Parts: sequence; structure tokens; C-alpha cells
Amino acid sequence: MLVGKQTPNFKAKAYHKGKIVDVNLEDYRGKWVVLCFYPGDFTFV
Repeated sequence: MLVGKQTPNFKAKAYHKGKIVDVNLEDYRGKWVVLCFYPGDFTFV
């Protein structure tokens, strides 16, 4: 995706304040969002 372009809606699990929570991009509609993805966090890869 490019800056300023709309991304498709999706749901994912995330670690937040010591818990695994569900995140739905639709909950942030109309707001600026920065998404960062990186593989292998907390793994021995």
C-alpha cells in the first residue's frame, strides 16, 4: 500500500497491555493508522 491509500479491511490478533486482543481495522475508519508487520517476533527463527 502507499501512503494515503485505503487498505482492505482485516481482522488480526495483537499483543496489547499484556494480553492478546482482536484488532479490526474497521474500528479505525476515518483515522490515520500506521501498520507495521515483521516476522518472527518472540521466535527462535
